[in-house]
Amino acid sequence: MPFPPQKTPPADERTPKSRFALRTPRLLHEHPLGSRHMLPWLSLRSWRKRFLLVGAALLAGTAAILFAKGADRAIAFHHGLTSSHAWLALIIAPAGFALIAWLTMRFFPGTEGSGIPQAIAASNATESAVRQQFLSLRLAIAKVFLTLGGLLVGASIGREGPSVQVGASTLHMLAGRRFGRIASSRDLIAAGAGAGIAAAFNTPLGGIMFAIEEMCRYRSFRGNSTTLIAVIFAGLMSLALLGSYTYFGRTASTITLDFPDGIWPVLPAGVLGGLLGGGFARLLIVSAQGLPGIAGALAHRRPVMFAAGCGLATALLGLATGGLIYGTGYNESRAALEGIAQLPLYFMLAKMAAIWLAFVARIPGGMFAPALAVGAGLGTVIIALMPTLPPGDHAAILVLGTVGFLAAMTQSPITAFVIVMEMTDNHQMLLPLMATTVIAYGISRSVCRVPLYHALAMPMLYRAEMKCRSPETKC
Repeated sequence: MPFPPQKTPPADERTPKSRFALRTPRLLHEHPLGSRHMLPWLSLRSWRKRFLLVGAALLAGTAAILFAKGADRAIAFHHGLTSSHAWLALIIAPAGFALIAWLTMRFFPGTEGSGIPQAIAASNATESAVRQQFLSLRLAIAKVFLTLGGLLVGASIGREGPSVQVGASTLHMLAGRRFGRIASSRDLIAAGAGAGIAAAFNTPLGGIMFAIEEMCRYRSFRGNSTTLIAVIFAGLMSLALLGSYTYFGRTASTITLDFPDGIWPVLPAGVLGGLLGGGFARLLIVSAQGLPGIAGALAHRRPVMFAAGCGLATALLGLATGGLIYGTGYNESRAALEGIAQLPLYFMLAKMAAIWLAFVARIPGGMFAPALAVGAGLGTVIIALMPTLPPGDHAAILVLGTVGFLAAMTQSPITAFVIVMEMTDNHQMLLPLMATTVIAYGISRSVCRVPLYHALAMPMLYRAEMKCRSPETKC
């Protein structure tokens, strides 16, 4: 017996109504944007996530600002101590380097060096146990005090790299399901790193570009609100506590460089900056893999004694240069830009040597701010090579040397010229800065194939993963 023909239901009855549609009020369905767009703004959970993200960004910005204030006090204290009794550096630097290296290796592994490679390694890690070896509240606090200790004893280190690790650690605390999955761990780490740069330099655009260009170099960047919120509120905290200031002062009325005559300083700044910055980055990468000969054996077997030797060499270098190589180099660079003082021709190489000594000693401290000082020294050399330049262009040459060396060393050209432009509050130098960074970046790529921070981050990540996979370690 054949089956009776089936009646086809109307189109609106074929698909059953969803449970969400049955339980949604009638007024919500009548909203022109629909329930999918209206519910997030009515959800208390969503607002809680936003408040947590804003609070973490404000905390990261506050930590970076207090860190900056402490760094200025530490540098001033060391300067006052060594200006009246220069020979004290021969005692303070070796003992300080040795103590900081011992504390770092014994109690706070993961805080050595800049802090930017740690943030990059953590963002590329796939396991939370691995990320915890680079980013945590304990490591962030230790990083701050150990870096301040390094500045206190005269190490040529900066606070901007550690500010990146502190900011990434602060926002990484929101990762996971504990707070309702605010964002992915990678996005939170990139946002925290950008917030640290923005608050440390008072450069919001530079912080965003750093998160995009450096933290997300080998993966796609998600232009979501996480990074923007973190960087903006960290910048607002910097504005609220420090006021409207620029890192190198307001120089828009004094630093200019017109074309076509301005092309001649751009070429040497880009070429020399690319060769010097790329070569220095390659030297740091090779040094991180191990030093040759007796120095390498001493660094491996007796690292505390080796750090003391690096401190002694730093003190001797400081005595030979009249104390110019101590600290971040910020005061010397700003004085040269404002025309108050002139950097000697040997400052560039001496500052690079001091940065290298702090790096191989493996004490916590960044290289970002000292690299700016090296770039200013490069500008001084370019001025000496071009004696026909008018004196009014000297400050512009110093800025070009700064951006050329920074772009070559980090191989982040957009971040370099945006940060330097915001530091000087000078938009008239935009085209010369961009041209210098492009030239310096291209030459640096031929000298050093792998970007500095990523070349330092990958061995850190490998060692952390091997440590977690070891049966003797509980991760």
